[in-house]
Amino acid sequence: MTSSSSPDASLVGDEPHPPDSKGFLGSISRVYDRLSTWRTGLGLPQPGNVENLQKEVKTTHLSNYMFDGARADLTKSLSMNPLFQVTHSFALGSQTLPASYNFAAIFANPKLFLQGGVDHDGNVNARLNHGWTPTNVTKAQGQFSSQAGHNMIQLEHDYQGRDYSLNLKAVNPWPADLTGIYIGGYLQSVTKNLALGFETLYQRPSPEMSETSTSYVAKYTGNDKNWIATAHLQPAGMLQASYWQKLSEKVDVAADLQVILAPTRRDALATLGAKYDLRLSTFRAQVDSTGKVSALLEQRFTPAFAFLVSGEIDHFKNAAKVGVGVMIESSSLTPEEMGMPPQP
Repeated sequence: MTSSSSPDASLVGDEPHPPDSKGFLGSISRVYDRLSTWRTGLGLPQPGNVENLQKEVKTTHLSNYMFDGARADLTKSLSMNPLFQVTHSFALGSQTLPASYNFAAIFANPKLFLQGGVDHDGNVNARLNHGWTPTNVTKAQGQFSSQAGHNMIQLEHDYQGRDYSLNLKAVNPWPADLTGIYIGGYLQSVTKNLALGFETLYQRPSPEMSETSTSYVAKYTGNDKNWIATAHLQPAGMLQASYWQKLSEKVDVAADLQVILAPTRRDALATLGAKYDLRLSTFRAQVDSTGKVSALLEQRFTPAFAFLVSGEIDHFKNAAKVGVGVMIESSSLTPEEMGMPPQP
């Protein structure tokens, strides 16, 4: 008598199974979580971005504040929350720039910043900053002119991680053939004091031509954040180094060195400056290796009125520049609308 044996249940469906994709992805996720936990334990600080590598030095020096001739900035605040103000700017008597008039307007709230302006020649400039989150900011700016070659559109996005920052920028991009200028920057904290990064520039003026160059940056911050040293190594043998230190609550000093070591050119420029913040005034002084000595005084007599005096002496060229300016602010808002305590 033959008995029919049923197949062993343990052998049913015993064909080899494909690898478990969820298990593979889970392993990657666990590795990433461990790395993230390890990086968090290091306590690395947020290093800022490559574009603002020398922000403190630029604030101390006169490069962005110097002017000559006469200027006046008249600002009127129409709203404080959200902020909305307009400005009329006049400039004349400059040795290097023609007389000009500019009208500008600013609108801002916690997530959006809008700025636009037009001058007497009809040139228009505009800027937009939108913060999607505190660490994600999209920026756009444009410059439009009737003169050929003076039009520009720039798109930019900033992302700030816990211990790194990423910046992507496109200047006059054209999607059809990808012409334009594209810039990417990355800055990473490697210790609590040292941050290293790079910035890559890709130029494509035409579909047949393209060029890529990369520069490297380093930033070292003191333990008490009272001093910062930076270095920026650019292509073709160009090096820029800077040092900034806060001597006291009212005094900042900064030094900048630019060196060109190209095969056809060897040059260097050293600049030393200081900034004094007094109770109602700010004084900046600067001297460089080309023999220029500059100074700027901004004196506020009231919160709504400031007087500016600037001067520069070029000892090697035996030349001098002097500038005088005023800044006047007015508002039709009540003290309560401006967030100030009511007057008795």
